[in-house]
Amino acid sequence: MSKHQFGGTWTEDKLDRIRNYLVTYTKIFSRNQAASFYTTIFVDAFAGTGYRTDPTKGQHQDSLFPELAEPDTLQLLKGSARIALDIDPPFQKYVFVEKNKERVKELGELRSEFPEKAERITFLTGDSNERLKDWCEKTDWRDHRAVVFLDPYGMQVRWELIETIARTRAIDLWILFPLGMAVNRMLTKGERPPQKWATTLTNLFGSNEWKEEFYREHVVDTLFGDQYVAELKDADFKKISNYFVRRLKTVFSHVADNPRAMRNSRNVPLFLLCFAAGNPEKGHIALKIASHILKM
Repeated sequence: MSKHQFGGTWTEDKLDRIRNYLVTYTKIFSRNQAASFYTTIFVDAFAGTGYRTDPTKGQHQDSLFPELAEPDTLQLLKGSARIALDIDPPFQKYVFVEKNKERVKELGELRSEFPEKAERITFLTGDSNERLKDWCEKTDWRDHRAVVFLDPYGMQVRWELIETIARTRAIDLWILFPLGMAVNRMLTKGERPPQKWATTLTNLFGSNEWKEEFYREHVVDTLFGDQYVAELKDADFKKISNYFVRRLKTVFSHVADNPRAMRNSRNVPLFLLCFAAGNPEKGHIALKIASHILKM
């Protein structure tokens, strides 16, 4: 099996926290008689091959995301798909969504490695936003509960998918928000981002209010005594993080106020690990557990 290259030491931290939550989640549903009424599902969108390793040095040189090329770790890392299949008690269903057909083929080998769970595994091929939206809308949430993990490379997640997940009122969402990996970099300093980047940011946040949130008008004096009004960046990692958490709170009933920054070897935040629960009645329990795991 080829190795799906992605991540660093922060990846281990992220996966450890996801693992801790999944173990607690399945134990609650297996031990609670009322909760056992539901079919539990783990969903990994942008699932990759289930493995993550550090990229070869020199790759991605022209990428907007040079951090992907940092040799933060040399060992093979378990991906979230494999971790979910590893835990006990197990989920009753597993759904892995991946656009790349070759990676889907490699993910399929997990059925051979976990033969006792092979019949529980479903693979959805195609755009994760569209396939997962369709899956959410077609699932009967009266007797299903799920944990969804959105783990994109960069800016692929669209807000309309997050809204669809929240509308189920039955999903606990973990999302890796590309804080420093992409968003902070796209928020250009001397002026607002070019239109293509601006559209991507709007799709991610679900609103163009980020323009007023992260930019301020400044009067600039020129060497010739003239003045002009410039829109300069007024945002740092904390401000961007707070804004995304506020956006999540517009659609989810319970959102963790302490998302975890995933940092590289130079202590620069690459991603923000965020949690939200859509169940208005029981979501506070999930929030308490997730907040504790994020704080650890």
